[in-house]
Amino acid sequence: MEQKLELDFRSDTVTRPCLPMRDAMAKAEVGDDYYHDDPTVQELERFAADLFGKEAALLTPSGTQSNLIAVMSHCQRGEAYIVGDRSHSYLRELGGAAMVAGVQPQVVQNQDDGTLRLEDIGSSLFPASILFAPVRLIAVENTIDGKVLPLDYLNSVSELATERDLKIHMDGARIFNAASALACPVSTIACYCDTLSFCLSKGLGAPIGSVLVGSAEVIDTARRHRQMLGGGLRQAGIIAAAGWFAIQNNVSRLKSDHVRATELAAALSHVPGLSVETPQTNMVFCDVDASVQSKFSGFLKETGIRISGTPDRQRWVTHLGIDDIVMASTVKLLAQMQETCNAS
Repeated sequence: MEQKLELDFRSDTVTRPCLPMRDAMAKAEVGDDYYHDDPTVQELERFAADLFGKEAALLTPSGTQSNLIAVMSHCQRGEAYIVGDRSHSYLRELGGAAMVAGVQPQVVQNQDDGTLRLEDIGSSLFPASILFAPVRLIAVENTIDGKVLPLDYLNSVSELATERDLKIHMDGARIFNAASALACPVSTIACYCDTLSFCLSKGLGAPIGSVLVGSAEVIDTARRHRQMLGGGLRQAGIIAAAGWFAIQNNVSRLKSDHVRATELAAALSHVPGLSVETPQTNMVFCDVDASVQSKFSGFLKETGIRISGTPDRQRWVTHLGIDDIVMASTVKLLAQMQETCNAS
């Protein structure tokens, strides 16, 4: 029986580890990372630190935990950090900074390109007073909604942070996508921030894990916070081996995801009632006119195409599970949808 294609564009987190990755996990040399003696974890952390041009790194179970650990490592309870209103750490991490760390988010509006205006950051830095929570940190996200933060912008934020004695944390869950789009090493981007968290399971195909990089002092503090949050792992080399394989084998292919996103955007743009944004990386966003929402939702259900978002605002994500065969099938189905709409 012919296997049905999986047309799953919900996220680049839906991928499954390939057989060589599973083999690497099965053969990983392990120890008890609670005692900091798992050799595979140590190897991954050293490699990640060198790759990003930082002194040290820390393997964590998730990006949510890694971002929270970073905030806790830079800020004390009763202090504040600047964060964008569309950022993942503010919108989709359950308010952990405020609830768990006692650190107040000082929310600034993200611009259409994902940046935070320097003027808005500056106006959020209140003078020293017993009335205001002191701001210690600026949090940026790269990529954000698939958009890449320009290097000259990051340099400007870095200069502002230095001038105002602030630290910068970058939620770089998809930082390798950003580096691919900019055609630069990840260390070039990381030099503009004090800490950076990147995800092993978004785009790179590992089943679990994120890594936080920064100075040796900050990572030592972060290790204590990880333990307090329940992130201290035992034979974590199995996870580290998957992450190591992912970085070694799946970074170079990210450009193909970006190419397929562009191809997908073109196919979607031909469907009447869809307004499609030009993608920069592996995410395609499209607005669906009210007149075709019901029809298009029915089309997705009938064809088995899975996406995220809402009926009027959709997100399509390309990833290593979206190969040329899946793309060709999807483009063909969208062409049929276009013909149906034009005929009605």
